[in-house]
Amino acid sequence: MKKNIGSALALYPTPAVVVGAMDGEKATWTLVAHVGIIGHDHILVSLASAHYINSFIKAGKKLSVNIVDEGMLPEADYVGSVSGAKADKSQVFEYELGESGTPIITKAPLTMECSVVDTYNTQGFESFICTIDNTYVEEAHLNEAGKINYGTLKPVLFEFPTYEYLRTGDVIGKCLSFKK
Repeated sequence: MKKNIGSALALYPTPAVVVGAMDGEKATWTLVAHVGIIGHDHILVSLASAHYINSFIKAGKKLSVNIVDEGMLPEADYVGSVSGAKADKSQVFEYELGESGTPIITKAPLTMECSVVDTYNTQGFESFICTIDNTYVEEAHLNEAGKINYGTLKPVLFEFPTYEYLRTGDVIGKCLSFKK
């Protein structure tokens, strides 16, 4: 028997990502777990309206989405716990500028450079709807066909109600293979 627990956001865990934007000549970062797919060519990055980075995203109309793996989790956790208004986070990660001008974390196994095409506001949140300009992947995480291999990439997942980070699990089957 199922119990009604009220209006609960129950789509966790989600991938942990570090969003980057340029603050003038330097990068600024924040940890985000509110990311989603909108069709096959757009993503959504949702940030609390008070985030320091939001003004730079809105001004430049660009951001990077850097997938967090276990090797960069301590730094990612830090940039999610300190406001850019109170601390200069530009040196937390070694980075380079991508072809679209967004900061790409060198240590991140996968980074998407995105252009903001719209902003959707809800109470307390700004959700940036983005197209993907470029995707950079460490070659070790590409299969023979040149596609991303999430078996080796192993993104960290974030579970909101308990504020815990999780590892990705094993493959349990191929999609659309269970039909009879």
